[in-house]
Amino acid sequence: MNSTNKTAILVFAGSAQQDAQQKGFANGEVLFHALTKETLRKVERSGLPYFHSTELEQQGDSFGVRFVHAIQEIFSKGFDSIITIGNDSPQLKTKHLVLAQQQLALGHSVLGPSLDGGIYLMGLHKSQFDAQRFLDLPWQRFALFKRIFQLVQRTTTTVYRLPVLADIDSLNDFLRLSNFVKSVSLHLLALVDLFIATLFWQPARLLGKLVGGYTTILKNKGSPVPSL
Repeated sequence: MNSTNKTAILVFAGSAQQDAQQKGFANGEVLFHALTKETLRKVERSGLPYFHSTELEQQGDSFGVRFVHAIQEIFSKGFDSIITIGNDSPQLKTKHLVLAQQQLALGHSVLGPSLDGGIYLMGLHKSQFDAQRFLDLPWQRFALFKRIFQLVQRTTTTVYRLPVLADIDSLNDFLRLSNFVKSVSLHLLALVDLFIATLFWQPARLLGKLVGGYTTILKNKGSPVPSL
């Protein structure tokens, strides 16, 4: 293992089928498949080794347990540092991953805050990772970024903050993707437009939920669970 690949990327995201089912998006497999495919493409372009942890590899009965276990698995493979992401941050770029790796190489930790108070990226050194302390974090709650920042700050002199990005935690978030046309791929935007168009051909009950601000409970890499 050379000095460059002492850092590994963990893509913590379920399969398209599981995402569509858990997030209540009927016929949404194509959209979630595209999200994951684009995420993995950006990861591959970084040149760093990576691991995609789906429901087939994840272990545990809660998000926090599954996430912490996945991180432990990466460190057990001999890596000194890790960059964790999900598949639901379409604004994430390869440059963010490269910058995170550069900051880790300088001895810093890295956090990428999302608009909703969660995180879309976390970069940690093995020496900073205390499984029990991470299990105690308020996963999928609105105070997550603040709590992780406080925890990581105890073990490092510098916590590098990446730009705040939007992520997808509800149906409304998909609708808002058109506001980020300059930072989201045209291919993905086209799929989202097609997916949204099909919603308006659904029964009036579904359309009413959409117009009324319908949200669903999602399972991603750490963003807050929206209220029903």
